[in-house]
Amino acid sequence: MTLGIAVIGTGRMGADHVRRIDSVTGGARVAAVADLDAQRAGAVAAGIEGCSVHTDPAAAMSAPGVDAVLIASSGPAHEAALLDAFARGLPVLCEKPLTPDPAGTLRVMEAERRLGRRLATVGFMRRYDSAYQNLQRVLERGELGRALMLHCRHRNVASPSFFTTEMLIRDSVVHEADATRWLLGQEITAVQVLRPRPSSYAPEGLGDPQLVLFETDGGAVVDVEIFVNCGFGYEVRCEAVCERGTASIGGSGGADGAGGLLTRTEGRAARAIPQDFTVRFADAYDREVQAWVDATRRGRAEGASVWDGYAAALVCEAGVRAQHSGERVRVQRAERPALYA
Repeated sequence: MTLGIAVIGTGRMGADHVRRIDSVTGGARVAAVADLDAQRAGAVAAGIEGCSVHTDPAAAMSAPGVDAVLIASSGPAHEAALLDAFARGLPVLCEKPLTPDPAGTLRVMEAERRLGRRLATVGFMRRYDSAYQNLQRVLERGELGRALMLHCRHRNVASPSFFTTEMLIRDSVVHEADATRWLLGQEITAVQVLRPRPSSYAPEGLGDPQLVLFETDGGAVVDVEIFVNCGFGYEVRCEAVCERGTASIGGSGGADGAGGLLTRTEGRAARAIPQDFTVRFADAYDREVQAWVDATRRGRAEGASVWDGYAAALVCEAGVRAQHSGERVRVQRAERPALYA
């Protein structure tokens, strides 16, 4: 069976997913697209046989041949789309953040629990990146001893015009929140945010860059440099400092290519730096969507769950409070429901 997918949101991320499903992903097709901008949706769907175009997400989900939903709209629109998909019994891959705040994510989780089965997968694509997977395997095997610290960098060329200081946490550092939990197998218990004088290249009112500190229940400490107007490229790095050594990704090239192609010639070294996330994590997105399609066709939901989205949202909520207070803020603890055990 070929899985018919309705893609909700045809902006930069949604358009990339439409292209991916149409030309890269096996066992799936784009059955419908929806976007408030009908012209944009039509342009994205052009040339895709049998793909209907809508301005209402509900209409796209109801379109003939739709078996599953991929949500790539803006964060505030996710909750309604998720609940609508659940009501129709449709499996969902939802881009992060699941919702902009823990209260919304909790409502989504309670709705899924009432169904008694998982339907949603959260798009934390770093779990599918080969470099991150290699690092996770090293840490899981314990060959370097216990992980003591993670040093993370998350840099963008420039932020979009609508980007706010809180979005540094909710839309960017949310990736490090999930990656920390996944890499270490530990929960984040406290967050602190240090704010240097903003870069002169940051838009007025945007507190960029910032240094975010996580503490975990396993005794690890994680620092995250978030800098969304660095000017030179898109760069994501992570170094694990363990008892008997270190392991790092994204810094100096290597077999996984995460750091970009490194060339040395005439006494100089140079590396191509990706300019956005769709380039750096292209393979991860391909693997993520293919894994979701394969699991959905088997009648399963795998990968990051709504619970993982909720845990990350709680961390981000503490992070935003830490931004405003300048103090160390404890992360609200919650019991993991049996559905997500």
